[in-house]
Amino acid sequence: MYEAAVFYAFGAVLVLSGLAVITARNPVHGVLFLVLAFFTAAAIWLLLRAEFLAIALVVVYVGAVMVLFLFVVMMLDINLEKVREGFWRNLPLALVVGGIMVAEMIAILAGKYFGIVSRPRDLPATYSNTKELGRVLYTDYAYAFEIAAVILLVAIIAAIALTLRRRKDSRYQDPSEQVKARRADRVRLVSMPAEKE
Repeated sequence: MYEAAVFYAFGAVLVLSGLAVITARNPVHGVLFLVLAFFTAAAIWLLLRAEFLAIALVVVYVGAVMVLFLFVVMMLDINLEKVREGFWRNLPLALVVGGIMVAEMIAILAGKYFGIVSRPRDLPATYSNTKELGRVLYTDYAYAFEIAAVILLVAIIAAIALTLRRRKDSRYQDPSEQVKARRADRVRLVSMPAEKE
């Protein structure tokens, strides 16, 4: 009973913070509400005994991605009027997507009450969800994992190639010319008389 109460409390905070993300007028406030949503989702993962996923969510999204988002939002001079211009034009599509997500959540919750979803099995005390996640990822989904890794590698190389710009006024080093250098070409010894007081 206590676990269910905590779950619903975290769920309410998650829903409210998610609504605050899309309704906040200040982009910085929206990013901070998104951080709260991620923390709350991590707490729900902990309630579901998925400790690895909870820690990964906090470290990866809150610790890296959201700090980057916050940095970009604070560094850019965002014109809020231009951001709000397309709100009414995109509202029908947003309502359709939101309706689909609500229907999916209702279907998942209704499945539990109508007996469609089976009760989770009891796990032994030595069970590790990290080990199970790794086993499934590297056995059942090994090819999909490798394909995703190759796609990410190609995306990184493409991003570097697209953003690489050669400037005419830049000075570059030529290693072959550096190897040919001799001391006589670079250093000249000058004999000077000693100074006398």
